Amino acid sequence: MRHKIFPYLILLPTLVFLFAFTYFPLLRSAMDSLFDSRMASTNPPFVGLQNYQRLFEDAVFWRALLNNLAYILMTVIPGIVLALLLAVALWENTSLNRWLRTAFFFPMIIPLVSAATLWLFIFMPGMGLLDYYLAKFFGPMNNNYLGMSNSALIALSVIGVWKFAGYYMLFFLAGLQSIPASAREAALMEGASRTQVFFYITLPLLRPTISFVVTIALIYSITQIDHVAVMTQGGPNNATTVLLYYIQSLANDTHDLGKASAATFITLLLLFAFSVLNLRVLERGAHHER
Repeated sequence: MRHKIFPYLILLPTLVFLFAFTYFPLLRSAMDSLFDSRMASTNPPFVGLQNYQRLFEDAVFWRALLNNLAYILMTVIPGIVLALLLAVALWENTSLNRWLRTAFFFPMIIPLVSAATLWLFIFMPGMGLLDYYLAKFFGPMNNNYLGMSNSALIALSVIGVWKFAGYYMLFFLAGLQSIPASAREAALMEGASRTQVFFYITLPLLRPTISFVVTIALIYSITQIDHVAVMTQGGPNNATTVLLYYIQSLANDTHDLGKASAATFITLLLLFAFSVLNLRVLERGAHHER
C-alpha cells in the first residue's frame, strides 16, 4: 500500500497548483459566463448563454479574433523559422557561437513592457531609428507605424518575433544536439548533400521538438499583450485589439465580467483546439530516439 500511495504523494503539490491556478480559474470562467454581472450586485442573475450571444453579436470581438489569428501567423511562423535557422547556424559548440547564442537569447530576458518602451523609440515617426536609417536610402521619413491601421499589427508582430525567436532557438539547439551524428554521417557517405540531409534526416528527427515549440509559440502569441497595452491600447480603430486585450478591456473598463468570462472561455477552447491539432499533425509519424 505504501508503494502505491507514495507516487501520488509526490505528485500532490503539482496537482494542487494545477487545480488552483489552471482548472479552478477555467471552471470559474465557465460559471461566471452564465451570469449577468454588469450591474453591481452580490447575486448577479443567471442568464444562461446570453453572454455568449452578446459576445458573438459584438463586431469588436470578431475583429479581435481576426487580429489574433493574423498576429499568430505573423509571429509563430517567422519566429520558428528564424529560430531554426539560428539553431542550425550556431549548432557547433564554439566560443563564438556560445557568445552569439547568449546575444540572441538576451531579448527574452527583457520584460515585454521594457521591450515595448524600447521599440517605441525605434518606431517613433521621423526621429525613430527605423525612419532615421530609411531616410539615408529613401529621403526624409515620417511614418507613423503604430498609428496606421495597415502597419500597427505588423509592427507589434516584429516585436514578438524579435523577443521570442532566441528563446525558441534554445529548444531547437537541444533537439539538434540529441540527433545521433551517425545518422547524418551515414547519409553524407551515401552521397546526400547537406541540404538533403537537413530536409530528409534532421527535420524529421526534429518533429517532436517542432511540435513542442509551435505549442508554446501559440500560447505566447495569445497570452502576451503587454506591448499592446503600452504601445497602441488596441488602436488605431481596433486594428491591434487582440483577444486577451479585448477581455481585459471588458473586465476592467466596462466591468462586464459575464461577457469577459464568456470571451475567456472561448479563447481557452480555441487555444486548446490549436494545441491538439498541432500535436496531432506534427507528431504523426515523428521519430523518437529510444
